[in-house]
Amino acid sequence: MASVYSGSHTLSKDDVNYRMHFRMINEQQVEDITIEFFYKPHTITLLTCTVLSLMYFAFTRDDGNPDSNLWVGLILVISFFLVISVLAFPNGPFTRPHPAIWRIVFGLSVLYFLFLVFIIFLNWQQVKQLMYWLDPNLRYAKREADIMEYAVNCHVITWERIMSHFDIFAFSHFWGWGMKALLIRSYGLCWTISITWELTELFFMHLLPNFAECWWDQVILDILLCNGGGIWLGMTVCRFLEMRTYHWASIKDIHTTPGKIKRAVLQFTPASWTYVRWLDPKSSLQRVMGVYLFMIIWQLTELNTFFLKHIFVFPASHALSWCRILFVGIITAPTVRQYYAYLTDTQCKRVGTQCWVFG
Repeated sequence: MASVYSGSHTLSKDDVNYRMHFRMINEQQVEDITIEFFYKPHTITLLTCTVLSLMYFAFTRDDGNPDSNLWVGLILVISFFLVISVLAFPNGPFTRPHPAIWRIVFGLSVLYFLFLVFIIFLNWQQVKQLMYWLDPNLRYAKREADIMEYAVNCHVITWERIMSHFDIFAFSHFWGWGMKALLIRSYGLCWTISITWELTELFFMHLLPNFAECWWDQVILDILLCNGGGIWLGMTVCRFLEMRTYHWASIKDIHTTPGKIKRAVLQFTPASWTYVRWLDPKSSLQRVMGVYLFMIIWQLTELNTFFLKHIFVFPASHALSWCRILFVGIITAPTVRQYYAYLTDTQCKRVGTQCWVFG
C-alpha cells in the first residue's frame, strides 16, 4: 500500500485522503485570494487593539451603575471570545465572504451551547429573573394563546378572512422555506419535512394552543402556498446556481471600477455550488437512517422555537425569538454541509466541528 512519511508517523494513502477530505469540510482553504490584506495574519495588531480596548473599558467603568458594568463586562467577554475564535477556530466548509465570518459564527454557536448548559441547572424562576434582567418589559409579556383564539369558526371562509392571514408571519413562513430549500436542496426532503411538520403541530396542539389551525389554513395556506412556494423558489435558485459556470477573477486583474465593484459584491455569493443527492438506489441502511435522523433533528429545532416562547413567555416579535431563529439559520448552513459530507462521503469518518456543536 502506498504511504507517505509525516514527521514520526507513516501515513497510508487512505489516511492522507481522509485527512484531505476532513480538512475540506472542516478547515476549508481559500484558493483564490483577491485582497491579500484581508487574508494575512494580523495577530500582533489584534492583540494590541484587544489590550488597549480592555484597558479603556476597565478604567472608564461607572462604579455607581452596577447594571451598566455587568452589561459592558458581558459584551467584552463575548467580544474577546470571538477574537479568540477568529484566531483559533476552524474555517468550516465555506470561504465566502471570508473564513473569519464563519469562525465567528462557530464561536457564537459555542457560546450559545455553553449558555444552554448553564440554563439547564437553573430552575424556572431563575431563568425568568435572568430574562427580566435582560429585558424588564418581559414581566408583562403574555402568551399568544392567552390573548388570541385559534381555529375558530373554520366553516366561515371569506376572502377578507383569507387575506388577513397574509401578514408578516406568512411572508416569514414563505421566505423561511426558501432558505430551507437552499440548505437542503432536495424536493423530497423539503416536502417530507413540510408535511410532517404539520402533523407535528397536530400532535402537540394540546400543549401549544397556537398550533390549532383551520384545515384550509393548514393545508392550502401553509403547505401549498407558503411552504410549497418557498420550496419552489429555493429549488429554482439551486438549479440556477448548479448550472452556472464559476470562473472567478482576482480583483487585481480587473481594471475597471464597475468591474471591481461587481467583483466585490460577488464576494458575498457562493464560490461554487455542490450538487446534492441525499439518497440513491444503492444507499446503505446507515445512510437512510442518517437522513431520518436529519429530519427528526430538523423538526426538533423548529419545535424548540415554539416551546421556548411558550414556557418562558415572550412574544414571537421579541428579539429573543427572532434573533435565535436568525442565528440558528446561520449555523445551520455549515452544519448541513458537514452532515451531508459525513453521510454521503465514504472518506469522511467523523462529523465536522460545527455539526458536532449544533447536535
